[in-house]
Amino acid sequence: MGYSPERKSAVLKRMMAPNTLAIRQLSQEEGISEATLHKWRAEARGKGQLLPDADAGPEGWSSRDKFAAVLETAALNEVDLAEYCRKRGLYSTQIAAWRAACEQANDWDRASTARLGQATKEDKKRVKDLERKEKALAEAAALLILRKKASAIWGDGEEV
Repeated sequence: MGYSPERKSAVLKRMMAPNTLAIRQLSQEEGISEATLHKWRAEARGKGQLLPDADAGPEGWSSRDKFAAVLETAALNEVDLAEYCRKRGLYSTQIAAWRAACEQANDWDRASTARLGQATKEDKKRVKDLERKEKALAEAAALLILRKKASAIWGDGEEV
């Protein structure tokens, strides 16, 4: 059975924050199967619409939903952002935190390379120190062996 675009849009609107309804409850109220509602939500998400799960508060939203909110608010001024947040039950600080997380995620590769380079430097220095210590221990061991051999050949040297 096909549903009109208007009905589909109205049902999807009920899935949006701040009055987000669980799919199970929406299915019972609207008489539409849960599978159909899941499909509609997935299609809408694929088109970039913000449709988080009903049982998840804003901090429990998926990464994709948070990213969609960041994209939707990227060009908004403070007044429009405040209105956007009121409609969806969000705080502007949450949007700011999600934006920062998105920006850091894109810098991850560069930061990771820098950390790896620093770790490599430290490892090389540690290896050099260990090699120097190993060489000093080898020299000390060689001197002890030579002293024992000399003592065995010539005696202690105290006897004259």
